[in-house]
Amino acid sequence: MASCCLVVCCSLLVVGFYGADAFLWYFTTTCVFTSSELPDIEYILSVYFNTIEYVRFNSTVGKFVGYDDYGIYVAEHFNNDPAEMALRRAQKETYCKPGIEMDYQEALDKTAEPSVRLTSVTPPSGRHPAMLMCSVYNFYPKYISVTWLRDGQPVTSDVTSTYELANGDWYYQIHSHLEYTPRSGEKITCMVEHASFPSPKKVDWNPSMSQSDRNKIAIGASGLLLGLILSLAGLIYYKRKARGRVLVPTS
Repeated sequence: MASCCLVVCCSLLVVGFYGADAFLWYFTTTCVFTSSELPDIEYILSVYFNTIEYVRFNSTVGKFVGYDDYGIYVAEHFNNDPAEMALRRAQKETYCKPGIEMDYQEALDKTAEPSVRLTSVTPPSGRHPAMLMCSVYNFYPKYISVTWLRDGQPVTSDVTSTYELANGDWYYQIHSHLEYTPRSGEKITCMVEHASFPSPKKVDWNPSMSQSDRNKIAIGASGLLLGLILSLAGLIYYKRKARGRVLVPTS
């Protein structure tokens, strides 16, 4: 799973003040990368005056480019300076690559395997009669794919998902909902793809009752059985009393 990161280092220099006015000149150096390999790294040097960028060097372009008259003049001057050009063209390897390799070693290559939970939730009134929620917790990095399958086939309609939500501790969570009409014998699956998994993880929906539901039914069944026992005991008592009675004629 590819990732794209941005590293920005800034150097700030104030070159002049005049009364309440301030003149600000500074530059930023930026490394954009999708891997630690040189072809996947781009080095950018941007030079600003009073927050306006007037000249830039981009390693992909391979030279300085000016954005106004003065910037064009500066770009031409630098482009004709062999020492300056050699320095800037080497920055991708000497400046960007060491920091990027450290980023991958310390953080970007680390993964945390998510936990996946599939539950049934009560849908809003007037909506589909059933809704499933696939919740994925405590994963890193944040790039993840959560999809639904019905009998092994992708489901694209009646699906809503949240964005990756930061937990505040470098981990993320995401939730996906599926609205559906239950069908006998069908198989509903939540499939999660993440860098920490060697292959996609699939969790099938099991419509069997939860333990709490089973407890409720067990309590109800116990109550019904107790009622039947009491009714039967009352019937036996009534029949025994009826046998001991003697009918006496009144006339």
